[in-house]
This record gives sequence, structure tokens and C-alpha cells, in this order.
Amino acid sequence: MRSYFIIEKDRNTIQTIERVLRDFDPFHFLGHTQCRETAMDTLLKHRPDLVFVRIDHLLENPFQFVSELYLYDHHPPSFIAISQSGDQAYTAFKYNFLDYVLHPVSALEIRKSVLRYQKKKPVCASLICIKSYKDYQYLNTDDILFLKADNNTTDFYLRGGRVIGAFKTLKTFEDKLPKTFLRIHKSYIVNTAHVSRIHYGKAMCSLRQCPKPIPFTRTFQENIDRIHSILHEFSY
Repeated sequence: MRSYFIIEKDRNTIQTIERVLRDFDPFHFLGHTQCRETAMDTLLKHRPDLVFVRIDHLLENPFQFVSELYLYDHHPPSFIAISQSGDQAYTAFKYNFLDYVLHPVSALEIRKSVLRYQKKKPVCASLICIKSYKDYQYLNTDDILFLKADNNTTDFYLRGGRVIGAFKTLKTFEDKLPKTFLRIHKSYIVNTAHVSRIHYGKAMCSLRQCPKPIPFTRTFQENIDRIHSILHEFSY
């Protein structure tokens, strides 16, 4: 699941972007701000895929802001600039902005920008390699329900009931898996795309095609709340 963030104060612009993004494959909305410090903290903490940023009088120097982000994030998001004029378009593209939209924004122009983003960065099947001596197995991450730690090894539970063991710690895979995988317990990482139920009272969550619920702990409460927020946003 991809995510996006908005650096803007105009409510109409924010609502237009939110409305358009609902028409695309699940994009999780991380929120909006007009504060430089909050924006930088959010981008470094949650690492969204797409960022809409108003470059007129909102951030003191939006291009310096982007350059600073590049110093800390080796996989920075794609930026779409929003401006009242085209005067800064050349500078924006020089700083690798994906697109430049004039304010007031229209749903059509936002839609074009998002389609341009999807064309440039299509969703591809993500593979992870499980190595055991000279045996290499390549798993499609979409097929992984959850990972369970077993001392210094990790078991991968897949759709269809298969279980594959790996001679590496859970922490090793936590750093390599896509952002849709979140740790909810010292011994468990779940694929949020397969979560079907969260029971806060029993501290358990259920996954599709998994007969037993997975426990979670307060240590990882923030991740559970994030899963709940994502699922709730795309529920009727």
C-alpha cells in the first residue's frame, strides 16, 4: 500500500487531493501540515511515496527543504509542486519534482499528476530471497501472511498453508520487507494487506487464510493503530 502526505494550508486543495486519491489503488493518507519541522519529521518517520507541497510562501525555502531531505533519505518520495504561478517550474524540475500544478488546483490536474506518478513508478511484484546454504527461494511478498521468530531463525507463513524457515533473525527481515509489513509483537511481523480483524480487548489480530489470531503487545501499539487507521480509511 502506498502513502502520501500534503504540505499545504488551503483546505479546498487538501480536500481535492484526498478526493482524487480515493479513486486510485489504496493510497494511505498520512495527513497534512504547513509546519516545516512537522513535515520533515513525518517524511523521515513514515517515508511516504508521494508528497504534494505548496511552494508559495508556505515553506521558507521549499527547494532547500527537499535537498535537506535527500541528505537523510536514500529513497525519497516523489514531489508534486503546487503554485499560484509557473515562475518556479524550472527550479522545481531541476530539483527532480515529478510534476507542477497551478493553484487553484482542479481534480483533473491532480488526477493527471497521480497517473504520471503511477506510470513512472508502477507497482511491481516484490520478491524476497530466503537463502539456506546453496538453496535460494524467492518469495512474492504478497503471498506472505506473517513472519514468526523462532530463536535466531524466522518462519514465513504463506497463503495456502506453506511455512518456510530462514536462518536469520526477525529483525533482519523487518528492515528489508516493504512498508506494508509491520511488527506488532517481539515475535511477529504481519502483512497488513491480509489483516481482517483487530481485537483491542484481547490484544489479537486476525489474518485472512490464517486459522489462529496473532497476538500484539503495547510495545507495538503505534503499529496496530496505524493498521487500524489504514483499514478504516478504506472501509465503508
